[in-house]
Amino acid sequence: MIRRVMGEVDVKLGIRQTLAKIDEAFAKRSATIKAPKPQLVAVSKTKPVELILDGYSIGQRDFGENYVQELIEKANDPRILDQCKDIRWHFIGHLQSNKINKIVNLPNLHMIQTVHNAKLAEGLNKAWEKVKAEKPESQQLNVLIQINTSGEDEKNGTQPAEATNLYRFVTEQCPNLKCHGVMTIGRFGHDYSTGPNPDFIELMKCHRDICSTFERDSADLQVSMGMSDDFVQAIEYGSTIVRVGSSIFGARAKKNEA
Repeated sequence: MIRRVMGEVDVKLGIRQTLAKIDEAFAKRSATIKAPKPQLVAVSKTKPVELILDGYSIGQRDFGENYVQELIEKANDPRILDQCKDIRWHFIGHLQSNKINKIVNLPNLHMIQTVHNAKLAEGLNKAWEKVKAEKPESQQLNVLIQINTSGEDEKNGTQPAEATNLYRFVTEQCPNLKCHGVMTIGRFGHDYSTGPNPDFIELMKCHRDICSTFERDSADLQVSMGMSDDFVQAIEYGSTIVRVGSSIFGARAKKNEA
């Protein structure tokens, strides 16, 4: 349970508890899984800047946002710019092609985790070419390929059978992008008493296929899966990035209430 202080969520405690669970799950992971210790991305969507400052103050650097406009506002917030100079923003929501130019110039943009088709990859590649021209220190834009492992129509992501082809397109046709691995937003509420999470199994299969096809070391290709309700299980399967929101920041308001 998240402790509340004076009616507010204790973000610092939430992060410490989450990191402790990550350590515990990582220690229990099978030695046959060659993957690094998972990185925590604190999902701060719909939450105020004050809570991000709290998390940053104890060393949390990676924060995830789902909505372009909200990320624009937070990344340019004077308090963030002044007090969080090495914050790393991860965009983890659906990115439309017409929003690309709004997001690539944001300060401290670290990664786009939701590249779901070649059109978006191509658009990001072209946009980052312009960023590099203005900021020579900006090398490649970090991205992950989003895969729709659950087959749900409302979920974005390339189909698992196309994951290798999309990875090939990004790595061979998009020189301004650096593809670090794969990502999924699995079906919510899997009952683990019935067996392993099929979304995690499917994403790890895609991961193996890409590593095999392109002769990549499995430990070098990131796997972003697992959220507040299942990140412990995701780590046991091989996740290297977990995206945790409500366990840290408390329940989120709905988008139209944010």
